[in-house]
Amino acid sequence: MTAHPSTDQQLVNWDEIDTVLLDMDGTLLDLHFDNYFWLEHLPKRYAEIHKVDFATARAGLMENIRQYEGTLQWYCLEFWSGQLNVDIRSLKEEIKHKIQIRPHVTEFLTRLRQQHKKCLLITNAHPQSLSLKLEVTNIDKDLDIVISSHELNQPKEAQEFWHALQAREHFDPARTLFIDDTARILQSAQTFGIRHLLGIHQPDSQIARTLEGFPAIHHFDEIMPTAS
Repeated sequence: MTAHPSTDQQLVNWDEIDTVLLDMDGTLLDLHFDNYFWLEHLPKRYAEIHKVDFATARAGLMENIRQYEGTLQWYCLEFWSGQLNVDIRSLKEEIKHKIQIRPHVTEFLTRLRQQHKKCLLITNAHPQSLSLKLEVTNIDKDLDIVISSHELNQPKEAQEFWHALQAREHFDPARTLFIDDTARILQSAQTFGIRHLLGIHQPDSQIARTLEGFPAIHHFDEIMPTAS
């Protein structure tokens, strides 16, 4: 693994942070599971179930899925189970061995707790997907609160999500850090008024990518709070 220099002073001043909002897929967990599922496993199993060839299944699925990008339906397993006439949750369970925590996440969450930061997981993942990933990883044991955007009836892309979240959790946007791997979601948080924003450069460990438009890290060792 390539070492990255510590940039703690450049990116995060922990004295200015009371609340940490964390995305899940691509931030705490490797996005490879999700990309593999939607691009490879689902088309393969859809083709088998509905007796069509893989290329046809994949092309049709991608065209169908893309039109909902950024909406709550895009993330909704119940919606896609109905649309595709398959059990998405069960198909995800078939490859749950691919669900992996990203490097340094466990230590990072432990340090946040030691520093008495309020730590919230906020994810667009559907509750069925969220429950599977928490069963596999147990990352929720180091989190104060876990919230799926489906509980608030809006995706993180929408301003209504942030207003509902603040009404529920009463965080101070000026003293909040939000970390996410998606630029459009970071932009939504910035529009709402969250002061401290941080992206993830390579959310899928198998695909090289640099996030543009926001300060970003490769791994959490770059912003690790000091140990108590």
